[in-house]
Amino acid sequence: MKKLFLLFAVIFCSINNIQAQSAEDSIKATIRKMFFAMIESDGVMLQDCFTENAIMQTITTNKEGKLIVRNDSVAAFIRQVSNMPKGLADERIVFDVVKVDGPLASVWTPYLFYRRADFSHCGVNSFQLVRNNDKWRIQYLIDTRRKTGCKE
Repeated sequence: MKKLFLLFAVIFCSINNIQAQSAEDSIKATIRKMFFAMIESDGVMLQDCFTENAIMQTITTNKEGKLIVRNDSVAAFIRQVSNMPKGLADERIVFDVVKVDGPLASVWTPYLFYRRADFSHCGVNSFQLVRNNDKWRIQYLIDTRRKTGCKE
């Protein structure tokens, strides 16, 4: 009887661990899918990563060196990626922080961006994802971009 109880306890704990990890794993899978779509120049796959009304922004500096937040069109981004040769856009990320509360997730990913094999720039992506119909999609993406202070 003790062995049976122990077996059920192990199974119960395992199921709880799988469920606890599945949201984070699904969130990471959506973000990985986005970067895979960029490498593959696959606009259809890329579109599937975003909500219908997603927002993209970049923190950068203008010609005068003043910090600005630039709004980017998700549709234009998808068109641009779709028209790139395969393998041109290679953004290599590291998952730093993943926070989840029900249908909301916040993810921080430092990155290095390469054009083919040539280093271009680095920075950090900040994602806000929403789960709807059991699928995680990107609602908001903002990033920084810089040429210095990168660890290749």
